[in-house]
Amino acid sequence: METTTRIEVLTTFGHALSDPTRARVLVALRAGGAYPTELAEQLGVGRTSLSNHLACLRGCGLVVAVPEGKRVRYELADGHLRRALEDLLGTVLAPDAAACAPARAGGECC
Repeated sequence: METTTRIEVLTTFGHALSDPTRARVLVALRAGGAYPTELAEQLGVGRTSLSNHLACLRGCGLVVAVPEGKRVRYELADGHLRRALEDLLGTVLAPDAAACAPARAGGECC
């Protein structure tokens, strides 16, 4: 059995965040669970596209699908992820976080 390394976990998280829609889904789910229809409307994306992104995020282990009768609600897989997203947002949005300013301005970073 292959052991997942810390680098693989970070790479998976980075892959999830590399797509703007997936990143927006993760940020939206910080507030709590949501149904796909609500998420699609909130994010302004099609349901098929959202479904594909949710499948990716489930595959990465970042979100879980919680059956509720005939509906399925999605939520972050773990409370630690919510805190990690908060910390990450606080770091990259901090006034003195100039490490990747070119990327925020639409240029290249790293």
